[in-house]
Amino acid sequence: MLSSFIRSVVRRRRALVTVALLAVVAAAPAAGQRGQRFRAGVEVVSLNVTVLDGASRLIRDLEQPDFEVFEDGANQEISFFSKTQSPIALALLLDSSASMEDRLQTAQDAATGFVQRLRPEDVAEIVDFDSRVEIRQTFTNDKAALEKAIRDTAAGGSTALHHAIYISLKELRKIRAASAEEIRRQAIVVLSDGEDTSSILSYEDVLDQAKRSETAIYTIGLRPKDNGSRGFKEAEFVLKQLAFETGGRAWFPDHIGQLAGVYDQIATELASQYTIGYASKNSRRDGAWRRIVVRVKRENVTARTKQGYYAPSGTSP
Repeated sequence: MLSSFIRSVVRRRRALVTVALLAVVAAAPAAGQRGQRFRAGVEVVSLNVTVLDGASRLIRDLEQPDFEVFEDGANQEISFFSKTQSPIALALLLDSSASMEDRLQTAQDAATGFVQRLRPEDVAEIVDFDSRVEIRQTFTNDKAALEKAIRDTAAGGSTALHHAIYISLKELRKIRAASAEEIRRQAIVVLSDGEDTSSILSYEDVLDQAKRSETAIYTIGLRPKDNGSRGFKEAEFVLKQLAFETGGRAWFPDHIGQLAGVYDQIATELASQYTIGYASKNSRRDGAWRRIVVRVKRENVTARTKQGYYAPSGTSP
């Protein structure tokens, strides 16, 4: 069950969601004149977009006309745009396998610093994984409780990376359903130092679930002393792909001392995103994968968001 705090956040966000839906409805008559069909219950595709210049600096001064959205190559009409940051539901995953023993305290210090960046309206959970996965703290905005959960992690066992991400996606889906989809931004931040050695789930299973979610995955890979190890090369591929497909980002710091700076960059990015919504011109309910591209009408600027989504399936309501 959600805490009373989360329920109050939901009530405060109701007005924002109502505005988004009204924007879609308002766009319907004009689109209908061009042969588009809009129904009650039309699905709105929501995107969280990060914009960077050529020097990887965050761009925060753009407006709706600066963006173009394409789905499978077809230009879409933007029906909702906001630079105001909605609350975040965040899962913070910490690898506590035996190989992390010498670096765990530094990792804990960096993670607690990240927690301190959370705003009062944000909530987070702490997930500890080695050969098993444990939710040490359920979703809360209590920073003291989150910090205690981080400090309670202890090194030992192997690495169940896939299982940890899968469970976190499921937990985020629960909080989304319980809040009537009004906490719209969701993210996972995962720290690991090696390949998965314990999960029953495959990488493909986890990637499929991630692509079906509304969750951006930010990954941090701590390199072993032997950078050429085959195991870490596989882990690096997994961490990069999960981030790329969901609109997140992957980091591979050269040493543990850079970890606090990485967490700081993630927090800054989460606080600097644009929210864009559109009703797809493709009315087919075929469950097919649809590729998304967001472009910015400014030179030397690129936009990053999730790579696509699965269309709804079945009959329309």
